[in-house]
Amino acid sequence: MQALPFLSAPVISTPLAAAPLLIARLVSAPLRCARLLPTRAAALPLRSTAVDMAVLAGHLLLYPTGISPERPMPRPAPHPTAASPEGFLTPAAPTAAGAAAAPTAPRTAEAPHPAPLSPTLLPTEGRTHPPVLLLHGFIDNRSVFLLLRRSLHRHGWRHVEALNYSPLTCDLRKAAELLGRHVEETCARTGHRRVDLVGHSLGGLIARYYVQRLGGDARVRTVITLGTPHSGTRIAPLLSAHPLVRQMRPDSAVIAELSRPAPNCRTQFVAFWSEEDQVMVPATTARISHPDLLAYNVHVAGVGHLALPVNGTVAAGIREALAAAESTEGAADAISVA
Repeated sequence: MQALPFLSAPVISTPLAAAPLLIARLVSAPLRCARLLPTRAAALPLRSTAVDMAVLAGHLLLYPTGISPERPMPRPAPHPTAASPEGFLTPAAPTAAGAAAAPTAPRTAEAPHPAPLSPTLLPTEGRTHPPVLLLHGFIDNRSVFLLLRRSLHRHGWRHVEALNYSPLTCDLRKAAELLGRHVEETCARTGHRRVDLVGHSLGGLIARYYVQRLGGDARVRTVITLGTPHSGTRIAPLLSAHPLVRQMRPDSAVIAELSRPAPNCRTQFVAFWSEEDQVMVPATTARISHPDLLAYNVHVAGVGHLALPVNGTVAAGIREALAAAESTEGAADAISVA
């Protein structure tokens, strides 16, 4: 796979110290110190390890804030004069065309009675960016995405949600099914036909399984993975006692399922990977290599596994990837209408 074209130019990361949140300042302080370490190629492993340790220290402070599930934003009330052409979707099985069938019944026939909400908080289809759902990694929670969420919000992504899957989850497939229900609920609540997914580590594997094996490509426009073991990782064999860790092994049934043909998959994949990612063994396992998938692999130098969700350069790359997907989708829509 070649590098993503729109990420070929260097990206300048946003200083974390600019974050007004106190907890973000606590995280950013050790990161600034770690950046003072040498940046020569020979020193990159040392530097990335120091940054990962700083991120871990900060994340331990954040962790309690993300234990409880996030409360989704309320469903917008239908407006007869401002509704989007697509209307508000209800959860439905995807059609052959890759989108839910347009409702033919009057709006009053829909059972739910949504609470009123200002349209500036929850835009509908075509007004702004599609919703972005964030999925954390193994033994983690939604708090890992504090800085990434703030970055997306500051640059125009209004609807960003971080999902927690239960720490008792023992099957990646079950987590993917739960993700599917979240996606359908999000589409019904926001009026968007499709969403974007960003997954860190195991979260990226859950997102890919949903898209590739459960028909999620009808609902998901782009999947962005950060340090995800697409071909399986051999790290920490002693942890294989946990079923989820076994499913991330190169010889697992889940990895074998993901290597099967996926013809006509409509989702675009962008995989961020780093040679300094010590959790991915080998590091190239975080790259996507599948003949049926439209996938771009983006190499990030000097970034360890834990730092991927909080790195400013990675956050800028995620924004560019999402924006580029919208431009491509818009061009395709224009061509189909012409």
